[in-house]
Amino acid sequence: MQRIAEFQKVSFEEFKKSFGENAKEIYDNIKLPVRATQGSAGYDFFAPVDFELKPGETAKIPTGIRARIDDGWVLKIYPRSGLGFKFRLQLDNTVGIIDADYYNSDNEGHIFIKVTNCSYEEGKTVSVKAGNGFAQGIFLPFGITVDDDVTDTRNGGFGSTDKK
Repeated sequence: MQRIAEFQKVSFEEFKKSFGENAKEIYDNIKLPVRATQGSAGYDFFAPVDFELKPGETAKIPTGIRARIDDGWVLKIYPRSGLGFKFRLQLDNTVGIIDADYYNSDNEGHIFIKVTNCSYEEGKTVSVKAGNGFAQGIFLPFGITVDDDVTDTRNGGFGSTDKK
């Protein structure tokens, strides 16, 4: 296995932009993503606070996590398999893409995960407690074309590389 990344917490100053001045206890209890077993590809992302989603509801979860990733690699974020299977919990962009250069953004590369309970069944409310896994991330290599000459740099999160 290649060791190509490192998870870290964003600074408290960055984190409290999402949770306010009373965020210290939440911040102190953030768990860095981990694999459940040595054969697991996915790193479990843990909820920093309790959240509940009724069918059709959406939440954008500030994880308090950033990832330093070597060039040539990407972190892909998916819902945890069990939550997807039981509740049709889905990411709003289907797969979250965390590029290596996101780490240096003004927001410190703070990873937000936006999820929706897509269940059609009434009463299928998703309840996730603080500290429980709700998403998973997998690191994958990627390639570029032989004629790629991009020199632009990123500064931002969702949609920050959209050309205007």
